[in-house]
Amino acid sequence: MNKIRIGIIMATLLLLLVGCSNGKPASEGNGTSKTDKVELHISAAASLTDALDDFKKTYEKEHENVELTFMYGGSGKLATSIENGAPADVFLSASKKDMDTLEDEGLLDASTRTDFTKNVLVLIANEDTDSALTSFEEIDPATIDHFVIGEPESVPVGRYTKEVFEHLKLWEPMQDKLVLASDVRQVLTQVELGNADYGVVYSSDAFISDKVKVIAESDPSWHEPIVYPGAVLKDSKHADEAQQFFDALLGDQGQETLAKYGFK
Repeated sequence: MNKIRIGIIMATLLLLLVGCSNGKPASEGNGTSKTDKVELHISAAASLTDALDDFKKTYEKEHENVELTFMYGGSGKLATSIENGAPADVFLSASKKDMDTLEDEGLLDASTRTDFTKNVLVLIANEDTDSALTSFEEIDPATIDHFVIGEPESVPVGRYTKEVFEHLKLWEPMQDKLVLASDVRQVLTQVELGNADYGVVYSSDAFISDKVKVIAESDPSWHEPIVYPGAVLKDSKHADEAQQFFDALLGDQGQETLAKYGFK
């Protein structure tokens, strides 16, 4: 009889334990179930589009519980969006200045900030053009109708271009020739379409296009170093997963992908 009672008690306790669990998997320390899908929001400079879209395929395949959502644009505009509360777990900037802005406002986990790649500034023309230009120094405003660059206040490639033109004493003479674009990919597109005689983009942007040709590289001493800093945002709800993603981008696979698309 005692054995029967013990058996009944044990069975009852087992049922109670199962009922309390509701059939759900145990949660992790941050309240996220091991089977929950984590969506990471990555704000990234437009010049990174092709490289990151490629990296996304491999990363999500190896991290089945993570979904990467990218917001591409000019780094200045992305930084402003983050300041205004746009969701972001990681910020990948094309300039030190825009990353500094967020760090100064205490929006980054500053300990995670790292430069993850570099780039080069290049002068481009449409593939079909018969331009005789061979360098930045040969640019003659009198022979140009439209020259497209990034908007210097919010687009890093435009900021670097302005520095180059100022160094070459071309900034003021070029004012009535300039067409300002909202990000570097718009610069590329306008030259591809033949809507501008010339443009200035990063070498990685020219690398992925068969509709433009590179006329010249800028001298690095003419502008601030083109480095890409990245960091995890302080208010990220998935800081661990965000750091894992950034670490992967800094790792061999991430660096090989960036190099594949023309980054240095």
